[in-house]
Amino acid sequence: MKRKQKKQAVNLDDVIAAMHRGNREGEQELLGPGFHSTNRIHRSKKTYTRKIKHKRLDE
Repeated sequence: MKRKQKKQAVNLDDVIAAMHRGNREGEQELLGPGFHSTNRIHRSKKTYTRKIKHKRLDE
């Protein structure tokens, strides 16, 4: 006589992991394999620029 296997409950971590996996596969189908940046790099406040709009005039 075979034992019945217990059904494992799906928790939130499994759902999130599956969504990430699906998004990644979808991106690879559209863009191809490899790295593709989607956002720009966050520039530091200390990055030098001459533009007036970036200068801190309150000091």
